[in-house]
Amino acid sequence: MELKRVVVTGFGAITPIGNNAKEYWENLLKGTSGAAPITLFDAANFKTKFACEVKNFDPLAHFDKKEAKKMDRNTQLGIVAAKEAVEHSGILNHDLDKKRVGVIWGSGIGGLETFEIEVLGWAQTDIPRFNPFFIPKMIADITPGHISMEYGFHGPNYTTVSACASSANAIIDSKMLIQLGKADVIVCGGSEAAVTASGIGGFNAMMALSTRNDDPKTASRPFDKDRDGFVLGEGAGCIILEEYEHAVKRGATIFAELKGGGMSADAHHMTAPHPEGLGAFLVMQNCLEDAELSTNDIDHINMHGTSTPLGDIAESNAISKLLGDHAYDIQLNSTKSMTGHLLGAAGVIEAIASIGTIVNGIVPPTINHFTDDENIDPRLNFTFHKAVEKEVNVAMSNTFGFGGHNACVLFKKI
Repeated sequence: MELKRVVVTGFGAITPIGNNAKEYWENLLKGTSGAAPITLFDAANFKTKFACEVKNFDPLAHFDKKEAKKMDRNTQLGIVAAKEAVEHSGILNHDLDKKRVGVIWGSGIGGLETFEIEVLGWAQTDIPRFNPFFIPKMIADITPGHISMEYGFHGPNYTTVSACASSANAIIDSKMLIQLGKADVIVCGGSEAAVTASGIGGFNAMMALSTRNDDPKTASRPFDKDRDGFVLGEGAGCIILEEYEHAVKRGATIFAELKGGGMSADAHHMTAPHPEGLGAFLVMQNCLEDAELSTNDIDHINMHGTSTPLGDIAESNAISKLLGDHAYDIQLNSTKSMTGHLLGAAGVIEAIASIGTIVNGIVPPTINHFTDDENIDPRLNFTFHKAVEKEVNVAMSNTFGFGGHNACVLFKKI
């Protein structure tokens, strides 16, 4: 069976540094930090008092009051990103067999705010009264359900949950379904809204978050010797994946081809990466094999790069091991230095950034680098401080999650 080709024909984003894809890309190039003191709840008593929140988001600008009350912030953000992507792709302007249009979405946690509000409310009264929308607002799979209902898309519809790799896994699943002829178009992406008391408190308890409260904007500093943890972010991203001939037939603008997708497991620890970067090495190797490309074809890697002491070293070592001397010829970066870590939505917003490098011939920077880490090869080019103009024909994006879940996607100029 000959596998079908899969291309990107639209995208949308709502992030801590831009409430649409255009703003997001422009602020990536400027090196804008999305970190600021938390406004979504009172964080005065928390170790970490800052995060990368979506700014100036008013649900009532997108939904009527009745509908907004039925959705967790996680779902609201997801629908906004999906609407932008659908409109950007123009798929609704053509005859479309909606039975062959799917929605596959990633979220690491789902409706955390809803869960928190309802359980705390019950605990304070000890009377088991819950909002009738509690469960459908909270469950991680509800966002693709809402998106399918919005447009009447009857194709494959589900959510991938693999911690921070969730939306990258959604992209890979979408790719495989289209390749196998199970769908013509898939709206895929991810959303997360975990900047809540339990989100910050839980990650603080793990000592996973930066506590640089005196200078939030420089707190996310991937590959820097003094990094002290990641900065929690929120938001959503969406890309429209389409079978190549279907896209050509309708005259769609094709931004890139989704050429490869790889998956692996660290099989090592609940939260820590494999110390030698074994899972990271395998997932990139698997992605290249799926794409039928060689290591020398890679021009750019958007790294997982969370700003954690162990993770940045393991991933950097894996890249050096995989690419050899070619690792020194390519542009690496971590856009989490600007957006923070969007957990389940990280994979898709970083995939959008990777597509942007192909379309625009420029690689966004890694900001907040002050001191080299002697445990990281100094010959690697992390695109520190400023965006770099570069022709990018092949861009790879890494996303790794707690539990040892690794996902990697690869886009190629077409």
